[in-house]
Amino acid sequence: MQIAKVRGTVVSSYKEESLRGVKFLLVQFLDEEGQLLPKYEVAGDVVGAGIDEWVLVSLGSAARQVGQTDKRPLDAMIVGIIDTVSVGNHLLYSKKDQDR
Repeated sequence: MQIAKVRGTVVSSYKEESLRGVKFLLVQFLDEEGQLLPKYEVAGDVVGAGIDEWVLVSLGSAARQVGQTDKRPLDAMIVGIIDTVSVGNHLLYSKKDQDR
């Protein structure tokens, strides 16, 4: 899994039938210091993530291991919304602080 920030939404009216009902979000990956990397991915979302939230993204075949996405052509899936990230004794991110 990787940590990413939700940057936007992706809407596709015409898509593979098995993808109907899947919400797509544009995520941007973060480095170990919480800085945005120049790498983006379109990811399916089964947890209800929103814009600017930090999320856990499962990539590759692991993205299809979620019950709702089994046998769908997905390479990236948002599988969690992050509450906090700490590195050592340093709090890198807190959702609570972002919600204010």
